[in-house]
Amino acid sequence: MSKQYLSWSSADNAHPIDIFSLAVTSNQILSASGASSLKVHSTADADFPLAQSLDGAHKIGCHHVVTSGNGLRAASVGFGGEIRIWSCQNGTWVEDGNISVGVEKSEVWAIALSEDGQSLAGTTHDGHIKVWDLSANGEQIRDFETKGSFGTCIDMSADGKYIASGHENGSIYIFSNETGRMPFSLSGLVKPVRAIAFSPGGKLLAAAGDSRVIVLYDTSSGEQVAHLSGHSAWILSLDWSHTGEYLLSGSFDGKVKVWSVERRACVATHSETDKAIWSVKWLPKIGKTEGFATAGANRSISFYREATGG
Repeated sequence: MSKQYLSWSSADNAHPIDIFSLAVTSNQILSASGASSLKVHSTADADFPLAQSLDGAHKIGCHHVVTSGNGLRAASVGFGGEIRIWSCQNGTWVEDGNISVGVEKSEVWAIALSEDGQSLAGTTHDGHIKVWDLSANGEQIRDFETKGSFGTCIDMSADGKYIASGHENGSIYIFSNETGRMPFSLSGLVKPVRAIAFSPGGKLLAAAGDSRVIVLYDTSSGEQVAHLSGHSAWILSLDWSHTGEYLLSGSFDGKVKVWSVERRACVATHSETDKAIWSVKWLPKIGKTEGFATAGANRSISFYREATGG
């Protein structure tokens, strides 16, 4: 059975150039682009108004913005290599420091925040995975070594126990924050990995990229348990629904797909643009209605909601 999602609204021309990253809280969505400002839109109102513009946050643009699960902290990385930390105070974001320890210029690429916002993990161009303690002034507490390949994407499990990273050479690694060791080096994607995401319960890890296939791994064994095919170009973004029942994917082919994890099948496809979709995110449920947001090369944020009774 397919699911239907309707075009809900859009923040047209939210940025003057490509939007590379979206991050959500319980009532806001943050967006980052090749321009210097981060934008914050309210998701509490049906027309998704602009709530705040963090002007000049990154002088030459920002490629990743992430939020903690509790919605109180955000982090962003600019093309100049700078990492900025933000805290939300009564719905308003203010800068709350930066990361300087263990960071060389333009070294850090993808980032992930822990659920409580206390830890930040980042990939580097030379294949390291670094972890910083934000409650201790950004002190570096972990430096995981991989085989030296550029780390293109990263995620942290909701319980904070594991970090997963995807790399330019197709490698995928899972690291234990508790032991500092690497329990699994996962096989299966020989081309660059561009998106990686733990399921809400941490039992599955989804990875995708230039191979145009989404691979699901069992995190307890490291085994591949599913291959999801359907995109015709690089897959650039993945996001799990809150229950873990569905997986959202965005691609260079301009299509957004919703996958049923149980059925291992695509249940909805949207292709309202032929331009790259750089980021996809599920939105907090409004009542019983679920929805998601997409953004990319068309410079707008598009919002979708599930059709009533769909």
